[in-house]
Amino acid sequence: MEEMIRIPTVIYRGGTSKAIFLKENDLPQDKGKRDKFINAIFGSPDKRQIDGLGGADMLTSKLAIIGPPSRPDSDIDYTFGQVSIDSTLIHYGAVCGNVSAAVGPFAIDEGFVRAVEPETKVRIHCTNNRRIIEALVPVLGNQVKVGGEFSIDGVPGNGARIGLNWSDMIGANTGALLPTGNVKDILDVKGLGKVMVSIVDVGNTGVFVKASDMGLKGTESPDEIDANVQLLKLSEAIAKAAANKVGNIALLTYVAPSTRYTNYVTGEDVKADQADFLVRMILLGKTHKTFAASMINCCGTAAVIPGTVVNEVAVPDLKRNKRVRMGHPSGIAELEGIEIQETDGGIKVNKIIVYRTARRLMEGYAFVKRDVL
Repeated sequence: MEEMIRIPTVIYRGGTSKAIFLKENDLPQDKGKRDKFINAIFGSPDKRQIDGLGGADMLTSKLAIIGPPSRPDSDIDYTFGQVSIDSTLIHYGAVCGNVSAAVGPFAIDEGFVRAVEPETKVRIHCTNNRRIIEALVPVLGNQVKVGGEFSIDGVPGNGARIGLNWSDMIGANTGALLPTGNVKDILDVKGLGKVMVSIVDVGNTGVFVKASDMGLKGTESPDEIDANVQLLKLSEAIAKAAANKVGNIALLTYVAPSTRYTNYVTGEDVKADQADFLVRMILLGKTHKTFAASMINCCGTAAVIPGTVVNEVAVPDLKRNKRVRMGHPSGIAELEGIEIQETDGGIKVNKIIVYRTARRLMEGYAFVKRDVL
């Protein structure tokens, strides 16, 4: 018997993240064995992931499991997993919007969806929350178009623009855009006391806090925030309190009025008028070096809802502009084409589109020792 098992593997960059793509039918059916197998592919647990394909960073230790559609109104199933670097835990409770940008191209490249020029619509069933993301993928010569003039901060160079419509993701986790029914809530947080937050559910459930309430300016680099161990502990406590309140995982983002700051990657100045407000996201005990695409949707939507803490720190007239610009550590993230209505029954979101780029980086086989199973 051969000592090694090989499994077809593709690596994509999606937005500002990088993920290993595996097909559902190539993995063990037993979930415990499946996760052991996946950890072996990534090289977890190990802070360098030296014996696997993981990139030793939360932005590059990501997983996409792809399968045939289990819903008649979708083209493909997509399960996202955040693979822990220093433990065996794989987090399936959230959605990665950046990796989602690569799922449409994968579906076309692998023959799940027929390529149609100049743009192919791919309806992605995200099994993490059982909702649909609609991807609009540029196609040239019956293949996914890679080259283009569109760029996103945090990724070198340009590429073809992929549109992701998240309108079906409203209330995906809690059943409501505003899970508590309020634009603002006060949480009683262990070790901190009372803190004002806004909790919004678009794709993932976000909990938003004014940076000033935690002694932050909102311009801090990831290294500066991560050096504050007490702040990270309190951030985790806030996210946990919000999760307990709405019965779902909540991802924490600090928000602040826009002002000049230094781009963490390039060292260049980001001017105050380039962003509508600033964001610093805490994920898995670390500061996000960019901004999760799922939170671009969630935070951008929160910004146009009157009365939220995000709306209060943002520049005026965002609803009229239909565009929200968020200043993150590595530049600017934009949400375009957002359309909301204030009705007697509450706020209705008609359209949410975020644009990303994606590229196929590698295809081949990953090898796992048979004794892992």
